[in-house]
Amino acid sequence: MALDVAERFLAWLQIEQGRAGKTIEAYRRDLRDYEAWLGARGKSAHNAGSADVEAFVQYLRKHGKAPRSVARQFAAVRMLHKYLVVEGERPDDPAGLVDGVKVPSGLPHPLHEDDVERLIASITGDDSFARRDRALVEFLYATGARISEACGMSMGDLDMEDSLVRLLGKGSKERIVPFGRSAHRAMQDYLDEGGRGMLVPKRWKTRDHADAVFLGVRGTRLTRQAAFHIVRKYAGLAGIKEDVSPHTLRHSCATHMLVHGADLRIVQELLGHASVSTTQVYTKVDDELLVSVYRESHPRAVRR
Repeated sequence: MALDVAERFLAWLQIEQGRAGKTIEAYRRDLRDYEAWLGARGKSAHNAGSADVEAFVQYLRKHGKAPRSVARQFAAVRMLHKYLVVEGERPDDPAGLVDGVKVPSGLPHPLHEDDVERLIASITGDDSFARRDRALVEFLYATGARISEACGMSMGDLDMEDSLVRLLGKGSKERIVPFGRSAHRAMQDYLDEGGRGMLVPKRWKTRDHADAVFLGVRGTRLTRQAAFHIVRKYAGLAGIKEDVSPHTLRHSCATHMLVHGADLRIVQELLGHASVSTTQVYTKVDDELLVSVYRESHPRAVRR
């Protein structure tokens, strides 16, 4: 497979389909693996058959690739072959005859509402870092924002008067999300004197850092790794044994809203899901949570 074919395909994905840069880079790595594997067999994407594509999938599995990784690589290969057919570079699609790669369905694991309260309560103190951490956790739970969206947020994205925020999601899609009183108080406390201002450096490294809402130790934009550490630190202090990450707060936001009667379409818009089918996974969590709460609380269901 000539590299220019893959690059033309990737350029098409980025320009015509609006795929994000990180997605393009992941596909580039996947297609280079496919290219090398085909080359070793004396083949290319222009003459590979269904048996070759299927053998490539088996090769990935035998070398210990996780099902999700295999599925992603197969998706890149399948899209490439469809592109070659559309562009008239080959008459058939060998990947179209290969069965899709099944990925075990893993449901999100939200926290119970009491655990969220304990997590937030574990952030004590009134120094600038405590204010930032409290604001970050409250914000993630209130908005269901991805951690990349929270860390990428700039001061101009915040409307504190109306408790609204503009978030930039996957594929550079924008959405406006509200946040409630608790998050508003925590954010205002962080933005007031003694909060964010105490983290401002004597000299900004770049304009981007100066615009950031959440700042790190050195006055730079808070990184996703640092945000992960913050959430996990307080989960540990709260005595929560489950593996808690910023994404857990996103799951918890969605699940708790559905439990309390929110419309599925509203939650879809809030989370920035392109398809409602992505959001529907939380209805399954809702059902599991319902069963769990019933068994823990109903007097005729509680095991003595």
